[in-house]
Amino acid sequence: MELQGRRVLIVGLGQSGLAAARLCLNQGAKVIGNDSRSASQLDPAAQALGIELVLGGHDNAPFEQVDLVVVSPGIPPLPQLDRCVQRGVEVIGELELGWRFCKAPVLAVGGTNGKSTTTALLAQLLLSQGLKVFAGGNLGSPLCEAVGHDYDALVVEVSSFQLERAPSFQPKISVLLNVTDDHLDRYDSFQHYADAKGNAFVRQERGDFAIVPAGDPICLQQALRGHGRLIRFGQAGAAGVDSEIDYAVGSVGVIETLTGEQFDLTRSALHGTHNWLNAAAAVAAARRFGAAPESIREGLQVFKPLHHRMALAGEIAGVRYYDDSKGTNVGAAVTAVGGVPESRVVLIAGGRDKLGSYAPLRAALEKKGRACVLIGEAADKIAAALQGAVVLERAASMDEAVRIAAKLAQKGDAVLLSPACSSFDMFSGYAARGDAFVQAVKGLTQGESS
Repeated sequence: MELQGRRVLIVGLGQSGLAAARLCLNQGAKVIGNDSRSASQLDPAAQALGIELVLGGHDNAPFEQVDLVVVSPGIPPLPQLDRCVQRGVEVIGELELGWRFCKAPVLAVGGTNGKSTTTALLAQLLLSQGLKVFAGGNLGSPLCEAVGHDYDALVVEVSSFQLERAPSFQPKISVLLNVTDDHLDRYDSFQHYADAKGNAFVRQERGDFAIVPAGDPICLQQALRGHGRLIRFGQAGAAGVDSEIDYAVGSVGVIETLTGEQFDLTRSALHGTHNWLNAAAAVAAARRFGAAPESIREGLQVFKPLHHRMALAGEIAGVRYYDDSKGTNVGAAVTAVGGVPESRVVLIAGGRDKLGSYAPLRAALEKKGRACVLIGEAADKIAAALQGAVVLERAASMDEAVRIAAKLAQKGDAVLLSPACSSFDMFSGYAARGDAFVQAVKGLTQGESS
């Protein structure tokens, strides 16, 4: 892609937009930055670039006077972008821009839930193989920041937003962990959301690999949009899918069904059956990329889970407390409830509603729930959906929620923060919410924390 002397408009000057701007500048482009925020609200790094800035909205940005538009993933659909496409001006996302300039093979990890953990784990497995690995995308550093570095592999978490405008993106390995209701405030149907997730498969060829869960028709439908070789992962012995599983999760961990290689997870820091399935997907991707079994075993043992993703916050009086603050949608909370090894769960849920149905959460709590403590703006809506399924309590703060949950829990139970909602009603983000949970657990006086 030749950018020398071309006029490029970057829409959205967050982390992705700034990375895209730097790449375009390095390629000799004339860059204009556009953002809805004012100069005082903008990251000082944007000012330091020395580019032309059009701030305070998108109406005055020179969409009609540029050769290329690069859109950050957080930018919603804009009529100006549609008009650019109609005039023949290319509109792409930051992921696509980075892809066009990267030379190392890309391993993409997508899905509604679990993609950050799987991305980080996959990167660790390849690092244990001795490879020089970039890990980023939707998690951490934007792909554009990998350009110009000598990596052996690029492990990239990909979101639906990033994949909306990635017309030539072709990962060597593409993983889709799951697709459940999310971002329905942006997409007009679940199918459109699923299709955005599946865009990572579309350009794959026969030498590429498409990795999806066994027995999942939604993920399979997306994988079949491309021509990558199909690899499946799932629970050993699951009804109707034994013959489809290439990487099975059993009592010992992950089993490579073709060779019989076993990868122990019982001594790893990964908690919950859903995280074992994430591990199966990561092992499948690492093996297809050539990682040796010994390297994978080493990587599984040294891997440290990401903060606020099924992290064990403590054990008090025989009750384990799990921080899954990153569980910002119903599907994530359902997976977390079903995945904890304890037979009963006291769930802390609530926050800002994301317009999905809470019926799946009710079904999960009917199986494993002892009680649910509700916080935040969505408390009334969740309570209406869960009424009669489990004991319901309300709390005005995270500290109060943890204290109530501790009283409701019995020895051998789990107290789980997996809110099924965004955090922005009470906290600055999911990390602040998780930190508040961890601090509240530390503040409990009953028993001694292990």
